[in-house]
Amino acid sequence: MTREIFTEALTAEAFAPFGDVLDTSGAPDKLINAGLCGRFHDRATLDFGEGGRAGISLFKAQARSLPYTLDLLERHPEGSQAFLPMTAAPFLVIVAPDVDGAPGRPQAFLTEPFQGVNFHRGTWHGVLTPLAEPGLFAVVDRIAKTPNLDEHPLDPPYVIKASGQQ
Repeated sequence: MTREIFTEALTAEAFAPFGDVLDTSGAPDKLINAGLCGRFHDRATLDFGEGGRAGISLFKAQARSLPYTLDLLERHPEGSQAFLPMTAAPFLVIVAPDVDGAPGRPQAFLTEPFQGVNFHRGTWHGVLTPLAEPGLFAVVDRIAKTPNLDEHPLDPPYVIKASGQQ
């Protein structure tokens, strides 16, 4: 049995149930540095849970391509996680609602250049999935000694295709 999902554009409205879209859409909230820098203020709700702290790590993920076989989702029950691309290349963002402690039907979003995302605490999501090399990201997430990862294999897997792809 083949289960297919088609990508959609990443918008703040469509992504709101899962987290925050990080981009510079619209006008800056204010100008700083003698008017030479626009500040897009407080764009994400970061959550590092009890006993956790914010950490910034750098990830270098292998590039994938569409169609993409989705066979695993994960979530971080103790904190949020933000993916901030360090290139203009688009990447695939996969999320799913929680249905009684397991992921429901996934949705797949395709980013625009320089868009990032922040997954809210406990959001089921796919692994970091760049669509071009070098796959460099800054990741802001919870640093603590306690576990913060649940994985859920998908059997049968889903095949994610670009919108309009048959």
